[in-house]
Amino acid sequence: MKAIIPLAGRGTRLRPHTLTTPKPLVRVAGKPVMSYILDQFPELGIDEVVFIVGYLREEVKEFITTEYPELTARFVVQEVQDGTAGAIKLAEPYADEDLLIVFVDTLFDADLTLPSRLDAEWSGIIWAKEVEDYQRFGVIVTDGEGGMTRIVEKPKEPISKLANIGLYYIRDSALLFEGINHVLNSEPGPSGEFYLTDAFQYMVDQGARIRTAPVGGWYDCGKVETLLETNAHLLATSRGGRSADAVVDAGSRLEEPVRLESGVSVRASTIGPDVTLEEGVTVVESTLQNCIVGPGATVRNAHLTDSIIGENAQVAGVRGRVNAAGYTEIEGSDQD
Repeated sequence: MKAIIPLAGRGTRLRPHTLTTPKPLVRVAGKPVMSYILDQFPELGIDEVVFIVGYLREEVKEFITTEYPELTARFVVQEVQDGTAGAIKLAEPYADEDLLIVFVDTLFDADLTLPSRLDAEWSGIIWAKEVEDYQRFGVIVTDGEGGMTRIVEKPKEPISKLANIGLYYIRDSALLFEGINHVLNSEPGPSGEFYLTDAFQYMVDQGARIRTAPVGGWYDCGKVETLLETNAHLLATSRGGRSADAVVDAGSRLEEPVRLESGVSVRASTIGPDVTLEEGVTVVESTLQNCIVGPGATVRNAHLTDSIIGENAQVAGVRGRVNAAGYTEIEGSDQD
């Protein structure tokens, strides 16, 4: 099985962080969003990945080749942002095996070993999550056996609450690309783009059976508010903790869950709950709740909530919410 990961988007909802950092490399709970899926590939037997790149592609290439040298990485540039079908079409020259297609805007609790146990009658799997606010999503309509019959974008009527989360396994890749070609030769969708989900609909209309599979959790990383929510979830379930060489003085208090990485220094401060301090962060005479603070950043005499502070940024004398990119300097009036 090979993987295809589309990465060409600009991540505008995560600005200013994505002005210099590709959206898949934005960090949550001390780790780039994309790494949560890449780290699972060895146990799945996936050693070749096609990355569909565009915006800040050199940064993506450098990260992959440095951090995942064992992967056979193919980088294909999406020059025209014409939608998800157009993005996956670019991977066709390398799509000679079963495919795992992953959109890394979200994290999920999904059984990715399911393809190895899939009966021969099925051509693929679409993972889905039941939601109440179904009007926000593409939803999947199923038959009595859990097979997809239709995908409907943002329905006004409650025809289904199974939201498409952007994670797919395709066994019949030839039929997938036949469907993609059909979509690209048709009129684009309302946004002017061509949707991969329409290719899945084509497959089903041609008689293919695509199974839906549940996910235990689905966590958005595509905007500041939801990135902080995902950080809080990860700290509470798997990523909380304190490095042995993180220094917290006697005048400070930690309110779990928190994550303190190597080289962190906390003095006369209250940290938490739901705070990640990455490597080398210094916090002095401050209170932080529901925050992500990037490597090497410094926070002094500040009281912050619901904030993301980029690497090597300096924030002082500020109360409230801060959304600061790397190397930013912010100085308020609350200085001693």
